[in-house]
Amino acid sequence: MTEAVFTGFPGFIASQLIRTSIGQEPGLGVSAIVLPSERVKAEKEAARIQEETGCRPLRIIEGDITKQGLGLKQEDLACLADKKIIFWHLAAIYDLAVPRDLAWKVNVEGTKFVNEFVSGLLDLERYMYFSTAYVAGKREGVLREDELIRPEEFKNFYEETKFEAEVLVEEMKKNYPVTIIRPGIVRGHSKTGETIKFDGPYFFLNMIDRIRKMPIIPYVGRSSSYINVVPIDYILEASVYLSKLPASEGETVHLTDPDPHPVEEVYRSMVVHLTGKTPKGRLPKKMAVIGLKTRPVRKMLGVEMETLDYMDWPASFDTSKAGQLLKGSGIRCADFLETMPEMIAFYELHKNDKKFHIPIQ
Repeated sequence: MTEAVFTGFPGFIASQLIRTSIGQEPGLGVSAIVLPSERVKAEKEAARIQEETGCRPLRIIEGDITKQGLGLKQEDLACLADKKIIFWHLAAIYDLAVPRDLAWKVNVEGTKFVNEFVSGLLDLERYMYFSTAYVAGKREGVLREDELIRPEEFKNFYEETKFEAEVLVEEMKKNYPVTIIRPGIVRGHSKTGETIKFDGPYFFLNMIDRIRKMPIIPYVGRSSSYINVVPIDYILEASVYLSKLPASEGETVHLTDPDPHPVEEVYRSMVVHLTGKTPKGRLPKKMAVIGLKTRPVRKMLGVEMETLDYMDWPASFDTSKAGQLLKGSGIRCADFLETMPEMIAFYELHKNDKKFHIPIQ
């Protein structure tokens, strides 16, 4: 009997991966390792999944990836001992503004403990590790899936610690069936717009919405770069497919948009769809940086300062391996501009609900 074991639950991606996995394999057993502080929230989400899918009850296991043996009790370990395991490691600190010490403890040390735990499993079918395409830091040009090159500089501690964590998982490939997933910037569902938090590209929507009454909405800086944003449904479908595909064992895959759009084109589309206006004029990036150094300005606009680092970064992601592995599956990344209306509609519906907004530091 196969058991899918997840860290990162009840986070959005882990929760949706469970739904997708069960939808494709109704008899699949699912266990989730959650912090004790997250147990109540996890049980509510598990009940929703069971009600929606009719699956077997999810097993909620209290643990902590920053502890030896993930802090699991003997009885919980015994429940996994006689099963084939697909282990999904998603638990991480994803905030671009995260302090280094916290990011290192969770993203690097946590992954080290998860690796040790996974290496002790008796019947491991696959270890699915969620990294990020942005382990490239400030490297420029075409970034390949088969490269893991330490950049001279990272844009933030999130990128740095995810790079260091991926180095540890890369070593696991020598002896274990590992697949590393590198997503681009994740947005809501391409058809429904659904998401559970407004970060990443939603910071731009926050800003545009809060200055929408201005007579002119300017571009921010000047950029010829492309922005790589992918819908959650592409990440889910592709990841679950790859978890079962023998050819993806030992591979690192960019789940990024193979046909991204220029930053300014995306920004223009956001302004048009959200306000009915067309952006005019330009606010110099230096002025934007100075403004966002002030916390009251960041909070007023709902934008993390680190967001600006991705607006003029001259790099692109090669997706040759992803294309090769997904060929014939029918799984494709929906076009960002074509599905912008769904994203905007969901944002407009929930923009006044505080639970969707992350605290701006």
